[in-house]
Amino acid sequence: MNKSIATGALLSLALALSACGKPAEEKPADSAPAAATSETAAAPAAEATTADAGGKPAVFGQCAACHAVEPGKNGVGPSLAGIVGRKAGSVAGFAYSDANKNSGLTWDEKTLDTYLTNPMKMVPGTKMTYAGLADAAKRKELIEYLKTLK
Repeated sequence: MNKSIATGALLSLALALSACGKPAEEKPADSAPAAATSETAAAPAAEATTADAGGKPAVFGQCAACHAVEPGKNGVGPSLAGIVGRKAGSVAGFAYSDANKNSGLTWDEKTLDTYLTNPMKMVPGTKMTYAGLADAAKRKELIEYLKTLK
């Protein structure tokens, strides 16, 4: 393999894993605004809708570190295109954990809400090392966005 390609791949993997493997830091409500890819302390519901002009919520930056939204484009995680209504472990070309493939889950609003709260608790043995999204308003906003991905 070309040395620069291997180095780039390793760097991409390291960045993606660093974003997915750690819980987001909680910031005090009176601190400076957080970057688009980090969570902030619990905010009033009116402030929870922080979608960009394309309708993508700011919290999706955490997801984007590992997941693409284009059909057939897998990254560290599988493509999220068409996730709502899809059977877990079913994206062609992605090497899922046996735990995910055999979970029997179908991604609907309720299942996604529970999973995004704590993926490793809901599906022990999953490869998704994301610590979870505790903020219910941000999960709701994220799920509403995921419903738009076709």
